[in-house]
Amino acid sequence: MSSEEISTKTRILQATWQLLEQHQGQGVNMSDIAKAAGISRQAVYLHFASRTELMIATMNYVDEVKGLNERLNLFNSAKTGIELLEACVDIWGNYIPEIYSLAKPMLMSRDTDEAMAAAWTNSMNCLRDVCQVTIDTLKREGKLIKGWSPKEATDMFMTLISINNWEQLTIESGWTTEQYISWMKRLLKRTFVD
Repeated sequence: MSSEEISTKTRILQATWQLLEQHQGQGVNMSDIAKAAGISRQAVYLHFASRTELMIATMNYVDEVKGLNERLNLFNSAKTGIELLEACVDIWGNYIPEIYSLAKPMLMSRDTDEAMAAAWTNSMNCLRDVCQVTIDTLKREGKLIKGWSPKEATDMFMTLISINNWEQLTIESGWTTEQYISWMKRLLKRTFVD
């Protein structure tokens, strides 16, 4: 792959990210992306076979630019279920404010935009995996509160740390990121840890 191809692909990803944020995820099509990247529409399709592929690649690009993999080292170094839970909340609670301007438009348009829905699902599956590992570890350690099945606990964990709940607490209610993280850790421990 030549450096020109890398540069063009990066320009496409950057243009897509910027347009999604500017247009709240609405009405961003391949022609707009091509124009913003300074290339032809056909050139976009040379790099991304479909709009869905481009949306997924854009989310992955944002995660790369924001250093998500490096942040996940905190999760990977956790040894116990409680440490995993705390690491998950630390990572996600600090990451949401950084991706919110992209996540919000994706959330708003996923019901009517198949490509957005696929990109969002792809990203949330990664978070779900982290939640499931945490719950499975608590269960294996005998610390998951009785009555929870691992699936139900994972579903609830995902719901409690959802962007919608973060938005309600931080944007609507004025909580700081530190307050959100501190109280979310307490809430999740009381909810899941025996």
